[in-house]
Amino acid sequence: MVNDATGQRYEIVVRGRLSKRYGAAFDGMTLVSRDGETVMTGAFLDQAQLYGLINRLRDLRIELISVKANGDERATSDRGREAR
Repeated sequence: MVNDATGQRYEIVVRGRLSKRYGAAFDGMTLVSRDGETVMTGAFLDQAQLYGLINRLRDLRIELISVKANGDERATSDRGREAR
């Protein structure tokens, strides 16, 4: 992850409560657990860095729920609306 002033901030939501053990795997991200999900926030220098984190989630078999750029009103976290 990068300094907030130099990169785009994202909110990434995954299923389940990630333990402190996973916090080290996502250095630079802020992790907050709520309602059976963990919200990860942080800044990325470019899309390649963002995809690197998404690939790490896949490799750890952590289910991705949504990815949203801060300030982007087109949130992808409401899967109920997408299914309609």
